[in-house]
Amino acid sequence: MQILVWVIEGLMTVLSAWLVVLMFWQIAVSFFGFSKHTKNYKDHDPQMRFLVLVPAHNEEAVIGDIIDNLSHMDYPREMYDFYILADNCTDRTAEVARSIGAKVLESHKDGPDGPTGKPIALQKALKALDGYQDKYDLVMFFDADNLADPGMFREVNSQYLDAGDDVVAIQCYLGAKNRKGLVAFFYYMSYTITNRFFQFAKSRMGLNSVIGGTGFAVSAKYLHDRGGWTAMSLTEDFELQVEATCEGKRILWNNNVRIYDEKPTRFKASFRQRTRWAQGHWFVAFKNTGRLFQALVKRRISFGEFFSTFLYLYSLTPFVILALEMALGLVESILKHFGLVEIVGASASAASWVMVNIPGVLIFCYSFLFLFCMAEWLDNHIRFCLKELPMLLVSMLTNTLVAGWAQVVGLFKFRQQSNWVKTEHSLHEQKDLTVNLSDVGLGGDDTSSLNA
Repeated sequence: MQILVWVIEGLMTVLSAWLVVLMFWQIAVSFFGFSKHTKNYKDHDPQMRFLVLVPAHNEEAVIGDIIDNLSHMDYPREMYDFYILADNCTDRTAEVARSIGAKVLESHKDGPDGPTGKPIALQKALKALDGYQDKYDLVMFFDADNLADPGMFREVNSQYLDAGDDVVAIQCYLGAKNRKGLVAFFYYMSYTITNRFFQFAKSRMGLNSVIGGTGFAVSAKYLHDRGGWTAMSLTEDFELQVEATCEGKRILWNNNVRIYDEKPTRFKASFRQRTRWAQGHWFVAFKNTGRLFQALVKRRISFGEFFSTFLYLYSLTPFVILALEMALGLVESILKHFGLVEIVGASASAASWVMVNIPGVLIFCYSFLFLFCMAEWLDNHIRFCLKELPMLLVSMLTNTLVAGWAQVVGLFKFRQQSNWVKTEHSLHEQKDLTVNLSDVGLGGDDTSSLNA
C-alpha cells in the first residue's frame, strides 16, 4: 500500500509539472502580444480570386444578413463568388437564400445512418465545384451567422501576395457579435485575450496561427492537391491546421480585419458546443501526435513550431489532470485515514498542491484579468470598467466549470466524429455588435466598418 501511495504521489507530481509547463508557455507567448501592431505587408490591388463557402444548417433566420454582407464587400464583384451550402436543411434556408440572389448548393444525408455536419457539406461542395483550383486562388470560409469586415478580401489579397510560397492559409481576427449575459461575455473575453495574446503573439514569434473555424482563407491549389476537403473530424479547422503544419506549411494571422461570430447565450448550448470542440480536439491530438514527431525528425518543421503545436494539441489536459489529481488524492486520503499507509510529512501531493494552486492564483489574475484589460485597450480602444468586474468574475467561474467538464466529457467521446451537433442561434438582429471598426482604426489604416 505504501508503494501505491508513492506511485500516486509521483504521478501527481509529474502531472503538476506538465501543468506548470503549459502555464509558463502561455505566459511566455503572451509577452509578444504587447508588441505594437503594425501591418507587415504592403497594400496591393485586387488580384486574388475568391471562392467563398458558407455552410448553413437550418439558418433561415440569419442567412439573409451574411448574404447581404457578402454582396457588398469592398472588392471587385467579378473576382469572388460565394455559395450557401444548405446542409440537410428542414427549413427554408435554401429557398430564402435563392430568393435574395445567392448561389446555393444543397446536400443531403447519404442514407439514414450517413454522417452529417460541416465537413461533409464542405467535401461535397468542393466536389460539385469541379475545377475550382483553376478558377479561384483562395477559398474562404464563413459561418451562416457571421458578419465580415467589408475590407476582408482586400486585406487577405494583399497579405497573401506578400507571403511566401509555403503559406497556405490566413486566419483573420475572430470577433464577437454579442457579449451580453454570463455565457456570451465569457466567449467575448476569451476570444479577445486569444486574438491578441495568443494568435497575434504567435505571429510575432514566427509561429503558425490557429485556424478558428471561420474567417479563414486557404489556397485553392493546396486544397485541391490534398484531394479537396479531407478534414472530417468535429474540429475540421483544427485538423486542417495540424496537418498543414506537419507538412511544413505556414498559416498566417491577420489582425487588420475581423469576422464577427455569434456566441451562444445559454449554458446548455455552450456545453454542447464545447463538448463537440473537445471531442474533435482530442481526436485530432491522438491522430496527429506521431505525425508531428515525424515532421520534427524529418526537419519539415522547426523545434519551436513542434513545441508550440504539441502543447496546443494537449492544451485540453489541465481540467482532465485536475480531475484525475482529485481522484488520486481521494484514494490517498482514504488509505491514510484507515491507517493502511504511513502518513508522511512533506508529501509530494502537498508539494503538487503548492506548485499548482498558489502560483495559479497569480497566473489567473495575469492570464485573465490583466490580459483582458490590455487586449480590450490595445485592440478595441476600450478601457476596462470596474463595474464589470463582478460580472467578469462570475462569468469566468461558471463558464470555466462548464468548459472544464465539457473537455472531460469530450475525452471519453473522442471516437465519435460522425454526428455534428448544431449550435442554436438566438440572435436574429445584430444590435449587440461589440466593436465598430471605424472607431478602432486597426493597424492605423482606414478600415471599413460594420454598422450595428
